[in-house]
Amino acid sequence: MHYLLTGGAGFIGSHLSEALLAEGHHVHALDDLSTGSVRNIEALKGHAGFRYTIDTVFNEPLLAELVDGADVVFHLAAAVGVFQIVESPVRTIETNIGGTKLVLKHAEKKKKLVLIASTSEVYGKANKIPFSEDDDCVLGPSSRGRWSYACSKLIDEFLALSYWKEKKVPTIIARLFNTVGPRQTGRYGMVLPRFVQQALAGGPITVFGDGKQSRCFGYVGDVVRALLQLTREPRAYGQVFNVGSDREIAIDDLARMIRDKVDPKIPIRYIPYDQAYESGFEDMRRRVPDLSRVKALLGYRPTLGTEEIVDRVIEYGRSRE
Repeated sequence: MHYLLTGGAGFIGSHLSEALLAEGHHVHALDDLSTGSVRNIEALKGHAGFRYTIDTVFNEPLLAELVDGADVVFHLAAAVGVFQIVESPVRTIETNIGGTKLVLKHAEKKKKLVLIASTSEVYGKANKIPFSEDDDCVLGPSSRGRWSYACSKLIDEFLALSYWKEKKVPTIIARLFNTVGPRQTGRYGMVLPRFVQQALAGGPITVFGDGKQSRCFGYVGDVVRALLQLTREPRAYGQVFNVGSDREIAIDDLARMIRDKVDPKIPIRYIPYDQAYESGFEDMRRRVPDLSRVKALLGYRPTLGTEEIVDRVIEYGRSRE
């Protein structure tokens, strides 16, 4: 089969490309390298089944051609990372909504299957834990730019589900919860790789807020496996799925775990949100998925815990030094 991956040179896209090629499929990665990197796909360039194009989904003639040649589209291209969201809200909104609209527009012509990578951010400030796919999404005010990303991805979901209901385009929504693993960069605010990079550089490890906020970190290999399985299950069409891990850890505990593995003498510093991001920045205290739906459909189970993931990310980081 032929697969198109928008954002294919990104962290998840590169791992997904590897998995598809290992199964004998053809992969075309489209990426503008705004957050992706050619280094992520360097090892794939010589593979007979792999092609890549450095361009944007907003090159509509190109996108139309690539969608037409694909059996399945994984739409991963998006503005990501808290730093980028705070610094470039216009780009965040336009990239996410506009890009998704174009992908769905061209998929509709021949009813191509599209999986949209969404985010746990859409749950916003909801306090019902764990988050279930049919729960209310509670976003902050529009005056707080921090919520623009969540809002834009929620509109992506509405678009995709509307294309399924109205135009019969098979679409699937995967809400990803803190996907982590080798090759991920901390440059845009992703906390686990940022902590590892800081620790390997000798510190300090900088924790934003009081560190008592908690997250669940899903290994990229587990997430990729779920994404592949979802596209091969017609019962997933027109549905939303939480994908990740439901094993919770406080951010300051994560910082101490990484410090102790690299060098117990590394200092940990706490930085208020107002200094780290912007005045009035709001964060979720807990972000825990209910994985019942994806487990029931696919038998999905996370295979790696946080400590094992940290070990792999540290090992990868040391190999790049």
